[in-house]
Amino acid sequence: MSVPSQPQTAGQGAAPYDGIVLLSFGGPEKPDDVMPFLDNVTRGRGIPRDRLEAVAEHYHHFGGRSPINDQNRDLQAALRAELDARGLDLPLLWGNRNWDPYLTDTLRAAGAGGAARLCVVVTSAYSSYSGCRQYREDIAASLLELAAAGGPVPEVDKIRHYYNHPGFVAAAADAVRRALADLPERARDGARLVYVTHSVPTAMNDVAGPAGNAYVRQHEDVSAAVAAAASGPGGRALEWDLVYCSRSGPPSQPWLEPDVNDHLRALHAAGVPGVVVVPIGFVSDHMEVVYDLDTEARETAEELGLQFVRAATAGTHPRFVAGLVDLVLERAALARGESPDQPASGALGPSWAVCPVGCCRNLRADKPAACGADWPGAAALTAATAS
Repeated sequence: MSVPSQPQTAGQGAAPYDGIVLLSFGGPEKPDDVMPFLDNVTRGRGIPRDRLEAVAEHYHHFGGRSPINDQNRDLQAALRAELDARGLDLPLLWGNRNWDPYLTDTLRAAGAGGAARLCVVVTSAYSSYSGCRQYREDIAASLLELAAAGGPVPEVDKIRHYYNHPGFVAAAADAVRRALADLPERARDGARLVYVTHSVPTAMNDVAGPAGNAYVRQHEDVSAAVAAAASGPGGRALEWDLVYCSRSGPPSQPWLEPDVNDHLRALHAAGVPGVVVVPIGFVSDHMEVVYDLDTEARETAEELGLQFVRAATAGTHPRFVAGLVDLVLERAALARGESPDQPASGALGPSWAVCPVGCCRNLRADKPAACGADWPGAAALTAATAS
């Protein structure tokens, strides 16, 4: 079911929040940053050095600079403009998991500035360990570090997963329509949508969400919703597939498949004249988009003679930006004990605001994770571990 979304006005504002934190993955800004950044990302996972060096070449292909930090600066500016337009005068900060500005420093600055409660907007739209719980673990680790240092420790909440929020769906549908129009006319009628997201180990998908398989189910749900929105009333039904990129595990470990390049070869063999590749798993042009899709997948299509257009990510699309602010106001209303509208497209309905116990379980270790039903708060947890 699709529920239309109307931008929410300030109302009671964003109370009880004193600020908003845009939380992202982070990326290197120059060549010398690349290997230290990759070390941060993979620490404790036993990734072979030669694999890291191969990934580093993806970054060096673009001058040793990831596009993600500039994308986050643009999104922060767009969110600031949207907040100001609605009369929401509260700080908007930015922190990363793996590179400067680091989340701990951002939360420290927020607490020092008097923020008692913050709402986090994560630049990941789906349920999974790497897309949600790992961010929650990083928030918890930062809060525990601040508590152990004796400084102010703000309370932190996060918005719900927004893969099926009408703002995200509208941005993706607009991108699909524009990309279809860019295909040569001879390839347009028989073109297929190829939705791409980051592959993860099948074991990670098995524990994604409170009941498992949420990562795949959510991608399938939004893919159908975007295809329906892009085709429009009475339009041609758009056929689509969900595929994966950026596998990084050992060959012996099962990961979600098929790979996008293998799938393009299969479509070409089946006589499909053209594809619109839709990076539905990414909210901006991460390295996986500009290298795995714009470089490798495009080269595969060119070798095959398959017409190829890559659709835009949500980025700073006005509907997406407005939707994120709506989600902050929605979360604020829930924190005040209210029952706000929670618009959602597709069949799965709105996600949870507070992650259930055991949601997106960490298969390697049991670590504290903030913003969930099993999080007692940094002060309580620090006191308990100190006793």
